[in-house]
Amino acid sequence: MRFAPLLELVLGGAAGKAEPAQLHDHAVFWVQDQPFPMIVAQMGAVAEGVLLRDLTDEDVARLDFYEGGFVYDLRDVTVRTADGPAPAQVYFPQEGRWPQGAPWSLEDWADQWGSLTLDAAAEVMMHFRKMDITEAASLLPFFRARAWSRQLAAQPAPQTLRSTMTAADVEILRDRGGFDGFFRLRAFELHHRRYAGGWTNPVPRESFVSYDAALVLPYDPKSDRVLLIEQLRFGPLMRGDPAPWVLEPVAGLIDAGEDPETTARREAIEEAGLELGRLELINRIYASPGYSTEFFHCYAGICDLDGRETQLGGLDSENEDIRSHVVPLEDALALIDTGEINAGPLTMMLLWLARHRERLRAAG
Repeated sequence: MRFAPLLELVLGGAAGKAEPAQLHDHAVFWVQDQPFPMIVAQMGAVAEGVLLRDLTDEDVARLDFYEGGFVYDLRDVTVRTADGPAPAQVYFPQEGRWPQGAPWSLEDWADQWGSLTLDAAAEVMMHFRKMDITEAASLLPFFRARAWSRQLAAQPAPQTLRSTMTAADVEILRDRGGFDGFFRLRAFELHHRRYAGGWTNPVPRESFVSYDAALVLPYDPKSDRVLLIEQLRFGPLMRGDPAPWVLEPVAGLIDAGEDPETTARREAIEEAGLELGRLELINRIYASPGYSTEFFHCYAGICDLDGRETQLGGLDSENEDIRSHVVPLEDALALIDTGEINAGPLTMMLLWLARHRERLRAAG
């Protein structure tokens, strides 16, 4: 909470009561493989912090809610201030909850994670007094992933044929509420500039706020074969499709701060037990831009499929039950014609592969 913008956001106002303080015989470390720090006992070390005086019950409740998302608890300590020792309470991780990483730097954290953390924290605090701490803790990684999606969106696609209008030419007139959880449903009213000039009338709309995902189609150029995965999908199930098991590319949500290529490689291992070689960018696309923020980073993954046939995969911890199929590219393309491949991203990626197969096979 030494990062003043975060402290102000969590408290819901200016943190004017904060003053520098030190906790001796303690040090601050990164939590291993996580974008946040923790305090641990270490003789001779000094942990820099801030002391907040005269907090209201509301202030404490807001801090407890936010820090509880990291599974931190308050402990009584004595800190040193410019006016001498002072009793205080500090948030410590629960015993054995987080593995310790490298020594932490506020400046390094702010450069890498400050903006994303503020975005995610704003979503966390939307749930204050609406959600218990345990539920908030379970959703925090997804709030970060959603914040990361917004950062990845900051670089738009080219505007050569498209209008040069931007988001500045859209005005949200009213927030009409919605649902906020693993997914968000935002209801709002907006108007926007017209091609011919002027503004539209107010338009009520809803948007499904999702995540960025990395998709990869594994391809062996030597044997001209692809790997497809099959799993139950809830969209077809809820639509009433009597056969809701779907053929798709390997795919997964992009974790906060993660490069999409890293996600693609990780998911290939988790879902198909497959190490990928070179990745070829197919495209970056919206899945259904009329109402959803869901965005796909699509790749062809060059790999060796020699000796691989149908097998099972997926993470038990995520209740995944995935079957992979290795088939000739021509057979996969024929499944588009029969309609058995009915997932749009896989159709698009296979057609891209058919267009580029000779180049990829020549490159080996």
